[in-house]
Amino acid sequence: MGMWIGRNRKARVTYGFDEIALVPGEVTVNPNEVDTAFRIPKKDGSCITLKIPIIASAMDGVTDVHFCIEMGRLGGLGVINLEGIQTRYENPAEMLKKIVKAGKEEVTSLIQAIYQEPIKEELISRRIQELKRGGVLAAVSSIPQKAARFGAIAQEAGADVFVVQSTVFTVRHIATEYKSLDLAAFVNSMNIPIIVGNAVTYEVTLGLMSCGIAGVLIGVGPGAACTSRGVLGLGVPQVTATVDCAAARDTHFKKTSRYVPIITDGGMSKGGDVCKALACGADAVMVGSAFARAQEAPGQGNHWGMATPHANLPRGTRIKVGLSGSLKQILFGPATVDDGSQNLVGAITTCMGNVGARTIREFQETPIIIAPSIKTEGKLFQTVQSVGMGTQ
Repeated sequence: MGMWIGRNRKARVTYGFDEIALVPGEVTVNPNEVDTAFRIPKKDGSCITLKIPIIASAMDGVTDVHFCIEMGRLGGLGVINLEGIQTRYENPAEMLKKIVKAGKEEVTSLIQAIYQEPIKEELISRRIQELKRGGVLAAVSSIPQKAARFGAIAQEAGADVFVVQSTVFTVRHIATEYKSLDLAAFVNSMNIPIIVGNAVTYEVTLGLMSCGIAGVLIGVGPGAACTSRGVLGLGVPQVTATVDCAAARDTHFKKTSRYVPIITDGGMSKGGDVCKALACGADAVMVGSAFARAQEAPGQGNHWGMATPHANLPRGTRIKVGLSGSLKQILFGPATVDDGSQNLVGAITTCMGNVGARTIREFQETPIIIAPSIKTEGKLFQTVQSVGMGTQ
């Protein structure tokens, strides 16, 4: 598989969202009658069920307690970054305001300085307890090196889901300067579901699933505020990454009878992208920039990557995405813009209906075509006038 790129070297052809399209079905379904539920497996065999297959990224410009409570009430799930501003400062709003007001020449160094404040473990417990008092699921995230310590604190405080994230996550991590996370042992020590990421290949996803996790985040570098692909040259376009990792999920299920969902993470700002991710095999999606535009988002229309504060090699940047509307409007409409950034759930249900899928699992069987002209065919006037599909 692949093609020659030079003497003795082959490369695969891979695809992103803009290069494919979904084929309408021979039978259509009433969009009001489709099931969009997403299930996170628990150790006891039961599941945490979300009404919609959408998770808000653990990024400081996107999620805080207020945002996650609203996200939970609307049927989704928001994740709080345990190594971000919410756990470093008693009053995170002050720091967020500084980041929002900073000029582009100084913002990265300012973010680096703000994130040098030590994490306060008591704030981890406090944020989780605030979420629980809000009557929603509490989901939090950390990097692998802090997972054992922060996971124990989070579980004791009442967290429902723990997410372990790094730029690239593997079962085998070689390091002599610090102790790497024993994923299988960590999962075994925790009573709550553990979701890990990020991965983009079949083999790595299979290895992660063998450790007893409850889900895998798929994607390296596609996020709107992430610069990993430019800084490191790493990444696989999300369509190919999702298809490959979905194949690993299905292989794992055949071998073990245990279904471990995959969650496409990043690169989706419009409803069409979300629909394509699900049709390519994702059980749910994790979205950042689209929610950074919500009135409830702490970044006030600004968004920056989780690796932006890295002291030596930042792999993210602050971007201004602007405010679009309420979180409810972005998820369920009514849409007042024509670019697909609002009513994401409406896009999912309508697309499912048009391809004849009653469930997400049926949606994953949708025929897919390679169609690089899908966004430009017949759209000359939109492009010239910078409206609708001509705004990108």
